[in-house]
Amino acid sequence: MKVSEFQRLIEQIYLERDRRRGLGGTFMWFCEETGELAQALRVGDAAQLRAEFADALAWLATLASIAGVDLEAAARDKYASGCPKCAAIPCRCEEVAGPCRGES
Repeated sequence: MKVSEFQRLIEQIYLERDRRRGLGGTFMWFCEETGELAQALRVGDAAQLRAEFADALAWLATLASIAGVDLEAAARDKYASGCPKCAAIPCRCEEVAGPCRGES
């Protein structure tokens, strides 16, 4: 399944409810889900990890939909040419101040 297909599926299942909740309320649910993902990463159970990654991706997809962002296009626009900062694949940025994703 492509990212855009997944985002559309999540819209069909949840978007009406999530829009009523609003961006802020939906973002809070996303934060809670990332906490569950953190716990699953600590435990390391493969089935639990798959489930929590899927849930985190679903919440991210619904947030993007509420905000009017096509996740697949956003990912392609930012990362298709490599690291957004140095344009290399793999990234050649120094790790002095942490990862370069999202930095300008």
